[in-house]
Amino acid sequence: MGIAAGAAALPHDAAHALPAKALVFPRDRGAHPDFRTEWWYITGEAFTTEAVPRRFGFQLTFFRSRVDATQGMGSAFAAKQLVFAHAAITDVQGKKLWHDQRIAREGFDIASTGQQDMAIRLRDWSLTADGKRYTAELPATGFGLSLQFDETQAVLLQGRQGLSRKGPEEKQASYYYSQPQLATSGTLTVGNQKLAVKGVAWLDHEWSEELLHPEATGWDWIGMNYYDGSALTAFRLRRKDGSTLWDGGSFRTGNGLLYTASRGENEFRPQRSWKSPLSQAIYPVEWIVRTPADFYTVKAVIDNQEMDSRNSTGAIYWEGLSDMYDSNGKKVARGYLEMTGYAQPLRM
Repeated sequence: MGIAAGAAALPHDAAHALPAKALVFPRDRGAHPDFRTEWWYITGEAFTTEAVPRRFGFQLTFFRSRVDATQGMGSAFAAKQLVFAHAAITDVQGKKLWHDQRIAREGFDIASTGQQDMAIRLRDWSLTADGKRYTAELPATGFGLSLQFDETQAVLLQGRQGLSRKGPEEKQASYYYSQPQLATSGTLTVGNQKLAVKGVAWLDHEWSEELLHPEATGWDWIGMNYYDGSALTAFRLRRKDGSTLWDGGSFRTGNGLLYTASRGENEFRPQRSWKSPLSQAIYPVEWIVRTPADFYTVKAVIDNQEMDSRNSTGAIYWEGLSDMYDSNGKKVARGYLEMTGYAQPLRM
């Protein structure tokens, strides 16, 4: 999943259940401007190629948001689609998070989201696809990402063949696919250092008309790349009291066997928390996550991986590199943990 907010809200009864349909590639790697909310999201772990490697996490997300109030306007200046982007690097040894954000209306050669394939640009930031390779260029304030991601596995269709339920009502759903186990290479810039890196990444692409039930205040989500090639997705939507409103996910083995979880099969139990000095939000940075595959312990590699995106999507959320251990205490995977709605209820 990914975090987006700030779009003009639809009336609650305006959205309808999404029909099941076959996703078609590369077309469905591109934008779907008829839908209210969409995001392309890549997270991963990378190590420098030095003799003593340094470990980093990285995150980049592009969002597209349809502004309903302007759709009937004829002016080229009408902001019919907004494009946002977030970028972040977690310096594990330095215990520091670098992050930046962008926002612009689509058009005027400033922001664009191609519809035939993944081709997103927001000023000097971009994410594009060419065959089985994705390229990201995000020069940011004090840091930067210049990375290539090569597919090593088939696309993973989340939910029911790409239609992923996100709540108790059928209209709370999204079209959603993932691309785990992306072979990653390129450079990360941290301060005045340009570092060659190699690693593994995870791509999510999701688009929807309505995601959140009125009782939902946020979600907890993990996307984990196993060392043996397997991939795990698990998420839950939370109520204000912390109870689970909805949950789901999937597990795919390294040789391609896919299991899609039913409601109630994933459980998130917080174990240790961290309080943000910025937002005063309290985030569980260690979890026990029960899935159909196993019981796992998920631990943030550093506590402070909170993202302040109030200048773009309007939300404060936690998104960071994390390690995952199986029920025997063995480290089996690494990936990203995302937690929204802890600083304030999330509205989409």
